[in-house]
Amino acid sequence: MLKSTKAEKIVLGIIVSVVLMIALGISQAEMARYDVDLDHSTIEFRVAHMVISKTTGRFMDYTGYIEMDPDALKVKALEAVIKTASVTTNHEKRDAHLRGSDFFNTEKYPTMTYKMKSYHKEGEDYVVVGDLTLLGVTKEITLKGSFNGATKDPWGDTRAGFTGEGKLNRKDFGMNWNKVLDNGGVVVGDEVLIKLDIECIKAKPKG
Repeated sequence: MLKSTKAEKIVLGIIVSVVLMIALGISQAEMARYDVDLDHSTIEFRVAHMVISKTTGRFMDYTGYIEMDPDALKVKALEAVIKTASVTTNHEKRDAHLRGSDFFNTEKYPTMTYKMKSYHKEGEDYVVVGDLTLLGVTKEITLKGSFNGATKDPWGDTRAGFTGEGKLNRKDFGMNWNKVLDNGGVVVGDEVLIKLDIECIKAKPKG
């Protein structure tokens, strides 16, 4: 067996270093930011009304992004900012009440935010743990959902789709308004169900 000379070892070391640097560069390049497409996304909530039914509402104005590698199925960051005054339940009087001090108090707290702290996979699903800040109160909220894949649209942009669900107790954030019914029930339930259908567009490189 021929022994490698010192020069050959140096050359081999350089080659290995270059390969590692290229591989690292490719890995970093795969991690990209995807911004929420407001026109093709839905943030919806449901809450019990008078015990016997559910009221459904949506937020119509928000921004957000997810930084991820769709091929490796890895997520680095996820954040969202929702304008509370954009809440709608398709009922003008009820929406005005929701925007007031009994609920979202939109003049004092015009936004609520969500920021991912950690995530893990459960089978094909993702479980995301993040901080939701609402009415000046921050609590951990868990969302469970799926990554629906990425694709090119007819204009050359890369799009990615996500669905998710979670729940929270509105009283944890100081949203306490209610009225007791004759049967002992209440007008508004405490538990709020959250449903997300999100489509994102890969951000273009700056410059």
